[in-house]
Amino acid sequence: MNIEIFNPLVWTSLTPLLGVLVLFLIPSSNESWCRLFSLWISCVTFILSLLLWLQFDSNTSFFQYVSVFKWFPYSNFYYTTGIDGISLFFIILTSFLVIICILISWSSVQTNLKDYLVCFLILEFFLIQVFSVLDIFLFYIYFESVLIPMFLIVGIWGSRQRKIRASYQFFLYTLIGSLLMLLGLLVIYYETGSTDFRVLWCFRFSELKQIVLWISFFASFAVKIPMIPFHIWLPEAHAEAPTAGSVILAGILLKIGGYGFLRFSLPMFPLASVFFTPAIFILSLIAVIYASLTTLRQVDLKKIIAYSSVSHMGLVTMGVFSLNIQGLEGSVLLMLSHGLVSSALFFCAGILYDRYKTRIIKYYSGLVQSMPLFGIVFLFFTLANMGFPGTSSFTGELLVLLGMFQVSTTLTFFSCVGVVLSASYSIWLFNRICFGVLKTEYIQLYQDISRREFFILTPLVLLTLWIGVYPYSFLNEIHCSGMNLIDLIS
Repeated sequence: MNIEIFNPLVWTSLTPLLGVLVLFLIPSSNESWCRLFSLWISCVTFILSLLLWLQFDSNTSFFQYVSVFKWFPYSNFYYTTGIDGISLFFIILTSFLVIICILISWSSVQTNLKDYLVCFLILEFFLIQVFSVLDIFLFYIYFESVLIPMFLIVGIWGSRQRKIRASYQFFLYTLIGSLLMLLGLLVIYYETGSTDFRVLWCFRFSELKQIVLWISFFASFAVKIPMIPFHIWLPEAHAEAPTAGSVILAGILLKIGGYGFLRFSLPMFPLASVFFTPAIFILSLIAVIYASLTTLRQVDLKKIIAYSSVSHMGLVTMGVFSLNIQGLEGSVLLMLSHGLVSSALFFCAGILYDRYKTRIIKYYSGLVQSMPLFGIVFLFFTLANMGFPGTSSFTGELLVLLGMFQVSTTLTFFSCVGVVLSASYSIWLFNRICFGVLKTEYIQLYQDISRREFFILTPLVLLTLWIGVYPYSFLNEIHCSGMNLIDLIS
């Protein structure tokens, strides 16, 4: 057993779980205490995750804050955790967005509040484990465990009548996709005798086994990210989920698929990754263009943002499989950016729904006249969503396109067409909602963003600008881990 008592990663992981245990002791009737304690414990988790960044050594590609716990040592199973530059920011983003989700739900969730907060803290624990465990079997366990609290959040606290159907669709799609991954794990264990992926990175499977295992892992990650045609569950889940559920789903859960490609598919099966790269590029390009065109046809605010997420994730997979450092770093940065921007856009949609109980665009018009602060913030995140210079999405997309340019100028050109389409649906959405004549026949009373909503949106704005204006502070930590990944592939 090798566990440091003052290891900040251990405490970052355990704090949400300790919060759940204490939350069970607070009476369900005392909702104010439940809210305050959940907010406090999520803030502590976020501060601990920032300590990981402050003490992180950016000059090495080795995993840091490593702890090993003897789990089933006779079967060579060890509970091993640690992080590198790739997983560091996903943990920070997770702990940050959980605070945002709790604040978003401060007054909108009225039924079973304690259970709702427990679901979010358990979800936070599972997600931190997904990004920190160094054992592929443990990764699979937490990868699947994430489905349970998310299934409950959508199915119980969803906003419309189809929420039960959407939660089952989300659960079954992702679970079925992961069954092939489980079979692949068993094959890997009996072939190598280990599930520690630091060992597996050094093991070289035969070309045929790499292809078969790569497909088994792809089936799971492609559903999660999601890639077309495995995206069917996403718009429905977003449309029915509560606002905080959509935020955590778009902000973090979609990133697990991309993280899986980076952590397992590329370093463990390099020959298969190169073999399937053309197919990935075709599927990604279809996602970028088709999802953008589909977004233009939507009339529901949440479905517009959901389909735009499919388009942005297409660019992410292109960057991952460009197999060069620019594309890889750009994909990580674009995932972090999307976690902030899409979360903010879903929150903006939630603000409108909380006030006017509809997400259909035709009922909105001219909101900049009655909700000027909302109009300013919505404009900012609309520009960020389309990759406007100075925002985080621009930096990520630029690096991805630079990486793609080294692979194929034709693919880069068509990817740029997707960027143009992104600007089209983003401007179209903002124009329909904020400009024009107020439709007083549908809505008589208007209210701008509240103080609580303003304080939720402000850090999202600042972080989006930070990544866009000074990306070096993030790329510096990612670079060594990215270069190590490129070395493993080559």
